[in-house]
Amino acid sequence: MENVTMEEQLVYDRPESMASVQTHYCPGCTHGVAHRLVAEVIDEMGIKDNMIGVASVGCSVFAYNYFDFDFVQAPHGRAPAMATGVKRVLPHRFVMTYQGDGDLASIGMGEIVAAAARGENITVIFLNNANYGMTGGQMAPTTLPGQKTSSSPSGRDIEVAGFPIRTAEMLATLDGAGYVVRRSLHDPKNIRMAKKSVRLAFETQKHGLGFSLVELLSTCPTNWGLTPIQALKWVEDAMIPYYPIGDYKVNPALKELKI
Repeated sequence: MENVTMEEQLVYDRPESMASVQTHYCPGCTHGVAHRLVAEVIDEMGIKDNMIGVASVGCSVFAYNYFDFDFVQAPHGRAPAMATGVKRVLPHRFVMTYQGDGDLASIGMGEIVAAAARGENITVIFLNNANYGMTGGQMAPTTLPGQKTSSSPSGRDIEVAGFPIRTAEMLATLDGAGYVVRRSLHDPKNIRMAKKSVRLAFETQKHGLGFSLVELLSTCPTNWGLTPIQALKWVEDAMIPYYPIGDYKVNPALKELKI
C-alpha cells in the first residue's frame, strides 16, 4: 500500500471562518451544525474578510465567539434593525444576523417584519427550536399546540395562547423579500439542503435581490427533556408537520445561478 500523508487523509476540518473555541451549547443542540454550515458557505464564497455578523440575544448570543470575522451585538430582538444600519453605512459588506425564535419571533417580530418589508439587503439565519432555550425552556411564539414547556406544563393551549407563528410563510408575503425558505437540521439529507439554502441566501444579498431568510428547524434536547437522538426524531415527527420544509419565496434570478 502506498504511503498516505496526513493531508491526504483529512476529510473533515474546521472552516477558516470558525474560531477554535469550545462550545457552550448543550449536547445534541444543532446550533453548532448551523454555525458550521454558515462558516463553510462563507469560506466557499471567499467573503470572510468582507463579513459582518450581528448576534442576537438567546442561546446564540455567543455567535461572535464562534465565527472568526467581524461581529456586533444587538439588544434583544433588534438584530435586523442593527443589521440595517450596518448595511446602509457599509453597503459593500455582507451582513447577516443569527437569531433564535425567542429573539426573532417574539420581541423582535416588529424588526424582522419591517426589515423584510423594506427589502433590506441583509441575510437572516433563523433557528427555530420551539421554545425559549436560554432562559429555561418557556413557551415561545413557535411552541407547538399541546407542547409542554416550563411555562405551559399542561401543553400550549391555543384558546389561551393562540397559535404558533409560521414566520417563513408570513415574511414571504412581503414584497421586499427576495429569498425565504425553511429547512431542517435533523438528518444529513436535510443538512445538505440547508447548506445550499444558506448559500442562496448570501447569493441573494450578493446580487442585491433584497431581504433573505433561512429558517432552520433545530433541536433543544435539554429543554424538551429528550435525548439527542430522540430530539432529532421529534423534529421530524412533530415540528415538520406544523412547519413544513419548503421554498416560500425565491427570486427568479436565483434559479439562473449554477450552485
